[in-house]
Amino acid sequence: MFRKVLVANRGEIAVRVLRALREMNIASVAVYSEADRGSLAVRMSDEAIPIGPSPSSESYLSIDKILAAAQATGAEAIHPGYGFLSENADFAEACEGAGVVFVGPPASSIRAMGSKIAARKLAIAAGVPVVPGTEKPVSDPAEARRVAAAIGYPVLLKASAGGGGKGMRLVESEADLDSAFRDASSEAERAFKSGEVYLERAIRKPRHVEIQVLGDRSGHLIHLGERECSIQRRHQKVIEECPSPLMAERPELRRQMGEAAVRAAKAAGYFNAGTVEFLVNEHGDFFFLEMNTRLQVEHPVTELVTARDLVHWQLRIAAGEKLTLEQNDITWQGHAIECRIYAEDPDNQFYPSPGKILQLERPAGPGIRLDSGVYQGWTVPLDYDPLLAKLAVWAEDRPQAIERMLRALSEYYVAGITTNISFFRRVLIDSAFRAGRLHTGFLDDFFRRTSKPEPGHDEREAVAALVAAWHDARQQSAGNGSRPSEVSRWRAAGREDLLR
Repeated sequence: MFRKVLVANRGEIAVRVLRALREMNIASVAVYSEADRGSLAVRMSDEAIPIGPSPSSESYLSIDKILAAAQATGAEAIHPGYGFLSENADFAEACEGAGVVFVGPPASSIRAMGSKIAARKLAIAAGVPVVPGTEKPVSDPAEARRVAAAIGYPVLLKASAGGGGKGMRLVESEADLDSAFRDASSEAERAFKSGEVYLERAIRKPRHVEIQVLGDRSGHLIHLGERECSIQRRHQKVIEECPSPLMAERPELRRQMGEAAVRAAKAAGYFNAGTVEFLVNEHGDFFFLEMNTRLQVEHPVTELVTARDLVHWQLRIAAGEKLTLEQNDITWQGHAIECRIYAEDPDNQFYPSPGKILQLERPAGPGIRLDSGVYQGWTVPLDYDPLLAKLAVWAEDRPQAIERMLRALSEYYVAGITTNISFFRRVLIDSAFRAGRLHTGFLDDFFRRTSKPEPGHDEREAVAALVAAWHDARQQSAGNGSRPSEVSRWRAAGREDLLR
């Protein structure tokens, strides 16, 4: 096993990996930009190395600076977390060239799955269903019109070199195709330095279901089941579940999708942890979407339901150990839900809300897991994704998990910035969510049929009185650090959203 590992990331995922290293008695190295000098990851690591200014292009995306930090500290391996360099094949190769182990798949697998078109071809060769579409980039709007006419509208234009909704456009008719092509191509060029786009048939209101895979260097691969990731804003997931509610209706689907995911991963020569993503239509037919060649943000729900630590296994496999788990060893107990806690305003198109965290109170109790990268007094920077933490709960079934999450959210309080905590409570009490009627357009439908009520006259008076009481209580408790009781009682009643 490694003696020292460098974590090439920031925020909650850096903290998550640092905790795993401590549990495994491995010395840790954190890297940080100027914006993250006082971060929780820096505080928790055994060593911390500055790697440059706040812009990620000059710090967390600098291969040379991260490798220099590893060599200066004697780190034998680098865990990339997710985002930044985690799916950069050049970085994986550079690590190998520098004699440092990359905790992830080989560069060849990252490249094979990094191009969406190449990944489609690989999936087809492995017998994995794909959405009808092009096998190569579409060169111009004229070609796009010909292809779209052949496969039928609506169609999706998608960036070949990346995902996350960038370079993606839904086209309902030929009249919209030319402008959509130009927009998708230019956005893809800005995001991925490649304007190549391809075209596929759009599936209306699909579920987004992904399969976690895990394998070693000898070619032994298994899956750890699915995660339901359909609740998204701007093509980014915000609520994830394991298992998917769909599996209660179609129990054979997990086996079918799991086997397909393993075939796709094997075709790419994959090892370590990875995720194969699928779209599932209303009939239960599933189609390959892409493979994320890294640890996923939402991995905690899989860990809670399978009782397997994916980060531990990532490190063990990277160190050359064989995967001792067989497919029959994986069982799924209970239900887990995760909410991604962001510094953002859901009622203002999820606009980021950076700033200083003036007060922070976290939920606790049985079945609650909080992967957090912040603390009271920390200033959420403008420079990065505003993810604060991932709140995950486990319970014996989905209804109990929903109630536990609602309880946890009611205890979660962040002052000084706007968060999406109250938004999650609104979604979790929604009848369609509770019934498991989920699809990737769920939040668009949710906002159309619901609205946050404006405070009435009585509520405005109550808010004014609460603010005054809160101010007085803070003044009185300044000397002893006690908690303002008026605010506590109000929050316990679930009304803290009126303060935001």
